[in-house]
Amino acid sequence: MHLLRVAAIAFGLTVVQFGTVFMAADVTTHPWVIVVVFFLINALGSYLLLDYMKPHKYVTVRMDEGDEHLDSTLLIANETLPFLRQGLNEETAQKAAEIILKISDVAAVAITDRERVLAYVGAGCERHQPGRLILTEATKQVIQNGELKIVDNKEKLKCPVKDCDCPLEAAVIAPLKCRGQIEGCVKLYQTKEGQMPPHVVKLAVGIAQLLGVQMELAELDRQTQLVTKAELQALHAQINPHFLFNTLNTIIMFSRTNPETARRLLIRLAAFFRQTLKKHGHFNTLREELEYINTYLVLEKARFREKLRILRDIDPELMKYQIPVLTLQPLVENAVKHGITPKVGPGAVQITIKKDLGELHVLVKDDGVGIPRDRIGLVLQQGVGSGNGVGLSNVNERLKSLFGEEYALRITSDVGEGTTIQVRVPLILDAQEDERGQVNEA
Repeated sequence: MHLLRVAAIAFGLTVVQFGTVFMAADVTTHPWVIVVVFFLINALGSYLLLDYMKPHKYVTVRMDEGDEHLDSTLLIANETLPFLRQGLNEETAQKAAEIILKISDVAAVAITDRERVLAYVGAGCERHQPGRLILTEATKQVIQNGELKIVDNKEKLKCPVKDCDCPLEAAVIAPLKCRGQIEGCVKLYQTKEGQMPPHVVKLAVGIAQLLGVQMELAELDRQTQLVTKAELQALHAQINPHFLFNTLNTIIMFSRTNPETARRLLIRLAAFFRQTLKKHGHFNTLREELEYINTYLVLEKARFREKLRILRDIDPELMKYQIPVLTLQPLVENAVKHGITPKVGPGAVQITIKKDLGELHVLVKDDGVGIPRDRIGLVLQQGVGSGNGVGLSNVNERLKSLFGEEYALRITSDVGEGTTIQVRVPLILDAQEDERGQVNEA
């Protein structure tokens, strides 16, 4: 076939060429010689041309009409993702069923878990309310054996709703699997008897697989949240004893030298812990957090007296915003105990709290002894230092768990000049916080 095509093309070109030459000049002498030469040259050129085009030819692909279900499945996956990532329940199943019905060309959609119908939309929905137990035998079989099932007539469907002129005639039931376990099923219905169209069957399988993947992602999210919550609770549990032991050491010191001061400090400490026990969750308002700081500073100034000065520059408009519990007190404690206490002579701790670019910025700065450059990288490691290593690393880990790595503590220091610790948290407004006046300063 290839050689015949070459010969035909060569012959055609020869006729055209010879006719042109014949009209332009006298070729009566040996005309057939000229014809043969033209034919051989054209044959060789045609062969080489066709041989080159053979591996470079274009192929036209015809898409089957049934492959349209791929686009539908991707659209459904995209729109259901925000809902199914929250897990499979009546609310998320209802949203997913509505999306499937809108995008596909089926008459009705149902989604179940292993025991109940979570959602039903489409033809006959006024009588097929979600929440009821699964009664159809076909659905029970799919949940039991995990195999796709196609029902082609009303008798096999066996509508469980009494006194219902059910419009449904056929269905495809696909199992919903999460981590290899059957968690429910997706059912696509039509209102005419007979086999479900192949593209609808493929659509049901694709939807079930994608919803299963989204359910697995939701479970991973839930497990991650549980781990994060457990870590936060463990970190939170470390703080109160840490603060309590340091405070009690100060009170014990005064119990012999100045019993009246010890009594006042115990009263203040009792009030502080009553407030702590009433608080649930991982957040305080900035107002409450500053109360923690002031309770601590009352205790420390009773011991250091004029050696310790506290400077404040705090935007009063920020008092109603939230901040993780006991975030600031360990920073101030670090400044007092590791910055000012070893210093010869008096020292100061500056607390600055401002709003910047939608975030709450905190700066705790002291003019104490500072931290050697080779030690700054170790300060946030748990167990480093005497007592305060736990406090700073605790705050750092909680900030990263709650808001991300970019919200970790930033520490700068120079030996003999002091240390600065910076904190950033997103602005989180406490809707229940009311204006209760300025915080009493130590």
